[in-house]
Amino acid sequence: MTSPDAAAAPDTAAAPASRRWLTLSVVGLAQLMVVLDNTIVNIALPSAQADLGFSDGDRQWVITAYALAFGSLLLLGGRLSDLIGRKVAFVIGLIGFAGASALGGAAQSFEWLVAARAAQGAFGALLAPTALAVLTTTFTIPKERARAFGVFGAIAGAGGAIGLLLGGVLTENLDWRWNLYVNIPIAVLAILGALVLVPALHRHGPRPRLDLPGTVLASAGLFLIVFGFSRAETDGWDSVWCWGSLIAAAVMLAAFAFWQTRAAHPLLPLSILRDRNRAGSYLTLAIASAGMFGVFLFVTYYVQVSLGYTPIQTGVGFLPLIIMLVIAAQLGTNVLIPRLGPKIMVPFGLTVLTIGMIYLTHLDLDSQYALDIMPPLMIIGFGMGSTMPAAFQGAALGVDRQFAGVASAMANTSQQVGGSIGTALLNTLAANALTDYLADHQPPTPAIAAEAAIHSYNVAYWCSAALFGAGAVLLALLFRRRGQGLSLAHVSRRGAAPEGSAEPSDEPVIAH
Repeated sequence: MTSPDAAAAPDTAAAPASRRWLTLSVVGLAQLMVVLDNTIVNIALPSAQADLGFSDGDRQWVITAYALAFGSLLLLGGRLSDLIGRKVAFVIGLIGFAGASALGGAAQSFEWLVAARAAQGAFGALLAPTALAVLTTTFTIPKERARAFGVFGAIAGAGGAIGLLLGGVLTENLDWRWNLYVNIPIAVLAILGALVLVPALHRHGPRPRLDLPGTVLASAGLFLIVFGFSRAETDGWDSVWCWGSLIAAAVMLAAFAFWQTRAAHPLLPLSILRDRNRAGSYLTLAIASAGMFGVFLFVTYYVQVSLGYTPIQTGVGFLPLIIMLVIAAQLGTNVLIPRLGPKIMVPFGLTVLTIGMIYLTHLDLDSQYALDIMPPLMIIGFGMGSTMPAAFQGAALGVDRQFAGVASAMANTSQQVGGSIGTALLNTLAANALTDYLADHQPPTPAIAAEAAIHSYNVAYWCSAALFGAGAVLLALLFRRRGQGLSLAHVSRRGAAPEGSAEPSDEPVIAH
């Protein structure tokens, strides 16, 4: 397959190294902005509710509106970045995300805030896969690529914890609205950097068409998955909105897969999913995102509700996790992944995560931070840092450059769908455990209620541990051995897939 961007042109790798690393900083800012918005608004929600006066039943839509728009439009956003160019898509995504954040910060009603959050999700769906595609096409030297994806994976993994820390600081010291306004200066810096650093791609030959039927089927299917699991979280699994949405989603996605085998210009060529390492990378991101909600969600509830931590103390408490994640990400990408490959590193990282989750089940009402809480958070941070970079490297590696955007979008889709499933499942299991514990321990005194909450958190930790453990076994079988097919650490200097790969990666024309 010949990329429409392909032509005799200067090699991307020939650009000055300083320019490539500055480009990474721009991409990192964009990725951080998108990822931390998954958690930073959670901290602001109680204050926003008190200010705007919406009900507890409506509260979930501030979170769900973002997730629905983001999750359902990711494949479209990734494909648009392939069609209109990375630079244009990146800048549009940044401007739109900043504008939606400004509108949300200025919200004077619940409906206004929800609409702004949906707009954030829509522009985030364009920005997130474009950022990963820019990184994929900028770093073609294997050693540099590994380091760049180590940083990117660390940002993706730590963004949730950073959101909790930043959200606590902004909410306590300024106002809940600054949890949205904070995106504006970040976006401005990223826009200025993108205009200078991100190369423009000049396409030769006819412009590929957008697969409209595939776009509709994929977007509707992803929307219904996220919506169905969000309804399970609030209405229970017996809700018609829950299982009806999930059944409809399965039908839509099956129709989408069928159509992709016949479309002249498929939105997602199924060959992208046939590579075992790439499929393993997507599955890794889904499992990691699903299980990590057991950390960010329930540990946050535990330290704030059960132990009485302030939002700032909660955010600071996650710093050891972030530090260990960054250390493990750099160690993995520079030393371990090139030597061991994803077949060993991903199961290793998931096994470490399993251990960290089991460690969390020992927390109780008398636990101390330094002795009881910090050690498992550090273990979990090391596990995430060992897992995420390898998964992100494999997400778009070796894909024809005209499909780098949509392949990158699959990575973000895996995270979003995994997170939605994880939130619904873990919340449901924890809520059922809480109810059963209270039913078995009468009368429901405050002490019993506190113990019931601890029990419900432990159920979530055990379920996350089981998910990570099963994922470690499954992915050890799915990933190929080193030297067998496409290797994450051995891509030619020009970014082409190794000999024998069915997916060449041509160099685009670069215009700085």
